[in-house]
Amino acid sequence: MLTYSLLSDLELTALLKEGDAAAYTVVYNRYFNELYIHAYARLRDKEEAQDVVHELFATLWNKRAELMFKSSLPAYLYTAVRNRILDVIAHQQVESRYVTSLQHFIEEGYCITDHQVRERQLAALIEKGISELPPKMRAIFELSRKHAMSHKEIAEQLNLSEQTVRTQVKNALRILRLKLGLMLFLSL
Repeated sequence: MLTYSLLSDLELTALLKEGDAAAYTVVYNRYFNELYIHAYARLRDKEEAQDVVHELFATLWNKRAELMFKSSLPAYLYTAVRNRILDVIAHQQVESRYVTSLQHFIEEGYCITDHQVRERQLAALIEKGISELPPKMRAIFELSRKHAMSHKEIAEQLNLSEQTVRTQVKNALRILRLKLGLMLFLSL
């Protein structure tokens, strides 16, 4: 009867390559704790460290026939764990950047979109308020605000006094403030 626990790493590797499950179990029991401690020291996460070591041993079993060690079994196992740890850390960094980017988009993108929607709603309310002004007052107000004409230019164009234009713009603004205040209150 063969006592596997007394075999060297080289002998266990040869048996492992032949598909000997008992040799695999001895390798697993011999190195799991050391590899786990090594992985945990780097990752500081018990489950992640366990996953890294379990994945390593699963790969070891699945690729047992192709195993080629440049130095020794422990060196191979530690190098494989180190590479897997680096992969996990790289993945965590990518994930962190993605989450940060997503959070930034949620904070900024949503806010911008929300402001744009509110801006369009407010513009629609203002247009509705302007359209409800008396025709002459609306014409004067639109020339003043939309076409950026001075009171004097409006008075000359419409054959009115400058004071009449000034009064009409002032009244239009007062009416719009009242209407928009009420509309904003009701819409929000």
